[in-house]
Amino acid sequence: MKKLFGISLITVITLFFTFSNYSIVLAGDSPHFVGVKTCGMCHKKDAKGNQLKVWKGSKHAKAYKTLQTAEADKIAKDKGFKTKAVETPECLSCHTVASNVDASLKGKKFKIEDGVQCEACHGAGSKYKKKSIMKDHAKAVAAGLTDFKDKATIQKKCETCHNKKSPSYKKFDFKKMWKEIAHNIPKK
Repeated sequence: MKKLFGISLITVITLFFTFSNYSIVLAGDSPHFVGVKTCGMCHKKDAKGNQLKVWKGSKHAKAYKTLQTAEADKIAKDKGFKTKAVETPECLSCHTVASNVDASLKGKKFKIEDGVQCEACHGAGSKYKKKSIMKDHAKAVAAGLTDFKDKATIQKKCETCHNKKSPSYKKFDFKKMWKEIAHNIPKK
């Protein structure tokens, strides 16, 4: 009986440590969010399209700040939420990046306050951020960069937030809105 108890205890302890560390094991292999500062280091030259400048001038860059307003709090309250907009997961999911992701998957330069930044559309950047990978589009995509092959794919991504579920939804004119945020890489 003591032997069976000992084996059972060892099994329980092993399972406890296995599952309690499970997220740590996954975090090591999962791509991490590196933040707009990391992306912006290479995407700030006019000759390369200055995607950082386009983002900084967009409403996406201010999306988190929008949640800190009295108007946003009123919208959250009217929708039945008990928390301020900036603390409401349903609001954060479209006004930020990785709001529901474990902190271990966010790099030192990542800031939720950056709102809807690069990784909202392009995916967590830790595995494709290196210049040697980014120079080869196929390698970058293989490393986790979201591949937007055409405007329809881009529009579909935009409409994950810009849709009728949004409490402040206004008709989403993709062609018009894309012109405001388009940040293509110039052809050589």
